[in-house]
Amino acid sequence: MSNGIAALTTARFEVDDGVGRLILNRPERLNAMTNRMVVEVHDALAEIADRTDVRVLILTGAGRGFCPGADLKHFAAGESDIATRPEHFRVALYLHRMPQVTLAAINGACAGAGFGWAAACDLRVAARSASFNSAFLNVASAGDMAGPWTLPRIVGAARARELYFLPEKFDAARALEIGLVSRVFEDADFGAEVETIARRLASASPHALRTMKRNFVDAETMDLETYLQVESERHLQVMAHSDAKEAFRAFAEKRPPRFGG
Repeated sequence: MSNGIAALTTARFEVDDGVGRLILNRPERLNAMTNRMVVEVHDALAEIADRTDVRVLILTGAGRGFCPGADLKHFAAGESDIATRPEHFRVALYLHRMPQVTLAAINGACAGAGFGWAAACDLRVAARSASFNSAFLNVASAGDMAGPWTLPRIVGAARARELYFLPEKFDAARALEIGLVSRVFEDADFGAEVETIARRLASASPHALRTMKRNFVDAETMDLETYLQVESERHLQVMAHSDAKEAFRAFAEKRPPRFGG
């Protein structure tokens, strides 16, 4: 049984200056998913969600792949490297709801369950060479990792159904066109561009950033009147926070703000 970051063998985690990176790490298989990876990523996210030193979490893959879904060769051989339980499939829930802003940096093949993990993140950007495919029906699967919940909220209900019922491989330009990703960068620039986005997010007020994430998550389950009540109460709290006062002073003094962390 995995027990968080310390036990990672199929991924690695690093953090500095508020930016965390959870890097899927089976590059010899383009980071294809095994049961062990599902369990390890689930347990790592549970731990990261409680960390205040991580403001932004980048999810990406080592080498040339993001995650092409299940490692079919592994499973076809009847191998099961670790037992899974239903709760381990809540990776998408963590990526969607955890306090940190989650950024899928899609650097290669993104399909199946990997497609679901990317769709669960707050933001998605892609390298020019990245490719996408829901892929589930191609292997007689109905799908997992919450794609039918997350994807319609990104690309619309009709498009999401088309991507699932008629699975086809498509490129980063198409992903940008349909709104699945918000930005596409040339491969040579991809790492630096992802880092720039993450650093920009991490430099924001930690209090405001986390509150904004909570607002988006809560808005999905509230009617407008209830949400406005919650939002207004949080807004007043945020504006009374020391970060807001520092931001106002910094603006008046024409300097970058210095938030307390």
